Amino acid sequence: MASMRHLALLLPCALLSAADRFPVPPAPAERAAPAQAAVTASGLASVVLRPGAGAQPGPEDLVTVEYTLWDPEGKVMDSTARHDGPFTRPVPRLMKGMAEGLQLMRAGEKRRFWIPPALGRPGGTLVMDLDLLETGPSPFKAPADVAGPGEGARVLGSGLALRMLREGKGPHPTFKSRVRVHYTGWTTDGRMFDSSWKAGQPATFALDQVIRGWTEAIPLLSPGGKARLWVPEKLAYRGEKGMPAGMLVFDVELVDIL
Repeated sequence: MASMRHLALLLPCALLSAADRFPVPPAPAERAAPAQAAVTASGLASVVLRPGAGAQPGPEDLVTVEYTLWDPEGKVMDSTARHDGPFTRPVPRLMKGMAEGLQLMRAGEKRRFWIPPALGRPGGTLVMDLDLLETGPSPFKAPADVAGPGEGARVLGSGLALRMLREGKGPHPTFKSRVRVHYTGWTTDGRMFDSSWKAGQPATFALDQVIRGWTEAIPLLSPGGKARLWVPEKLAYRGEKGMPAGMLVFDVELVDIL
């Protein structure tokens, strides 16, 4: 019979709680920044816990991180361990201290930050352990080929053009599936008119209740897949009041099939 100490190793991951799979680390001993910490002009202090060699995010970029945040008394305020692991957000959608700190880091790096009230919240210095896993281009910036289908795009019989940006894995949704997606939409002059990244959460909808271009394109993706779509007006909003006219361009990532 397995001992209690090894029982967790024998259980399927799905049977373990989030606390077991993603344990929240203990609070650091230092409530204030140590003497060796680097300090920015804004008062943000940090110590490198593990160096990284990847890309350095810019002020508009997308980042994938793990973190734990403690209040001045050492109590956990939030942690990706409580949300089943890493999350991805645009830098401008993050707390000021976190956004500034990430721009000091490189992918693969882990730092401990001491965040002053002006960059966090009133009432004292917050402590954060921040692990930058990955960084990518801003989801808000219009792509270079926004004006029309570029190299590598294929045009379907309906007039919809599509270029695969990242292949996914697993089954494809059907025309009537409910899905979760992240997306950004631009007009062909590069004006962004909508993005799920503004709210920081994927959009959820049924594929038979969206514009025809999406109903046709998203079933070509698998979860994790991402594509750029050039949707002609006849497959988009077709003159609906308050909606942009003409061809529209979308970067769409299929997060999940519900």
